Amino acid sequence: MNLDWTALGQVAAVSLAVTVAVVAVFALGVLGLARYEGTREDGATSTLGFAQAGLCFLACAAVVAYGIYLIVPQFH
Repeated sequence: MNLDWTALGQVAAVSLAVTVAVVAVFALGVLGLARYEGTREDGATSTLGFAQAGLCFLACAAVVAYGIYLIVPQFH
Protein backbone atom coordinates (compact mmCIF):
# COMPACT_ATOMS: atom_id res chain seq x y z
CA MET A 1 0.00 0.00 0.00
CA ASN A 2 1.40 3.35 -1.07
CA LEU A 3 0.06 6.65 0.25
CA ASP A 4 0.37 9.90 -1.63
CA TRP A 5 1.42 12.08 1.30
CA THR A 6 1.56 15.21 -0.83
CA ALA A 7 -2.09 14.87 -1.84
CA LEU A 8 -3.08 14.12 1.75
CA GLY A 9 -1.23 17.23 2.94
CA GLN A 10 -2.91 19.36 0.27
CA VAL A 11 -6.36 18.13 1.27
CA ALA A 12 -5.63 18.79 4.94
CA ALA A 13 -4.29 22.28 4.21
CA VAL A 14 -7.25 23.25 2.02
CA SER A 15 -9.71 21.87 4.56
CA LEU A 16 -8.08 23.85 7.36
CA ALA A 17 -8.00 27.05 5.29
CA VAL A 18 -11.65 26.77 4.24
CA THR A 19 -12.72 26.03 7.81
CA VAL A 20 -10.91 29.08 9.14
CA ALA A 21 -12.36 31.23 6.32
CA VAL A 22 -15.95 30.09 6.97
CA VAL A 23 -15.59 30.71 10.71
CA ALA A 24 -14.19 34.20 10.02
CA VAL A 25 -17.00 35.05 7.60
CA PHE A 26 -19.59 33.78 10.09
CA ALA A 27 -18.00 35.95 12.80
CA LEU A 28 -18.25 38.96 10.48
CA GLY A 29 -21.93 38.14 10.03
CA VAL A 30 -22.46 38.12 13.78
CA LEU A 31 -20.59 41.44 13.97
CA GLY A 32 -22.93 42.87 11.33
CA LEU A 33 -25.96 41.79 13.34
CA ALA A 34 -24.49 43.37 16.46
CA ARG A 35 -23.92 46.64 14.59
CA TYR A 36 -27.48 46.55 13.26
CA GLU A 37 -28.89 45.97 16.75
CA GLY A 38 -26.68 48.72 18.16
CA THR A 39 -27.90 51.31 15.67
CA ARG A 40 -31.47 50.18 16.18
CA GLU A 41 -31.19 50.70 19.94
CA ASP A 42 -29.78 54.20 19.36
CA GLY A 43 -32.81 55.12 17.30
CA ALA A 44 -30.94 55.31 14.00
CA THR A 45 -31.96 53.32 10.95
CA SER A 46 -28.88 51.90 9.28
CA THR A 47 -29.19 48.76 7.21
CA LEU A 48 -25.47 48.41 6.50
CA GLY A 49 -24.95 45.98 9.38
CA PHE A 50 -27.99 43.98 8.33
CA ALA A 51 -26.71 43.77 4.73
CA GLN A 52 -23.27 42.72 5.97
CA ALA A 53 -24.80 39.97 8.10
CA GLY A 54 -27.00 38.77 5.27
CA LEU A 55 -24.14 38.55 2.79
CA CYS A 56 -21.87 36.78 5.26
CA PHE A 57 -24.50 34.23 6.26
CA LEU A 58 -25.39 33.68 2.61
CA ALA A 59 -21.72 32.99 1.83
CA CYS A 60 -21.55 30.48 4.70
CA ALA A 61 -24.70 28.75 3.48
CA ALA A 62 -23.26 28.58 -0.05
CA VAL A 63 -20.09 26.89 1.20
CA VAL A 64 -22.13 24.36 3.19
CA ALA A 65 -24.41 23.67 0.21
CA TYR A 66 -21.39 23.17 -2.07
CA GLY A 67 -19.88 20.72 0.42
CA ILE A 68 -23.11 18.73 0.55
CA TYR A 69 -23.21 18.77 -3.26
CA LEU A 70 -19.71 17.31 -3.39
CA ILE A 71 -20.48 14.58 -0.84
CA VAL A 72 -23.89 13.33 -2.08
CA PRO A 73 -23.49 11.38 -5.35
CA GLN A 74 -27.17 11.75 -6.36
CA PHE A 75 -26.62 15.48 -6.93
CA HIS A 76 -24.03 14.94 -9.66
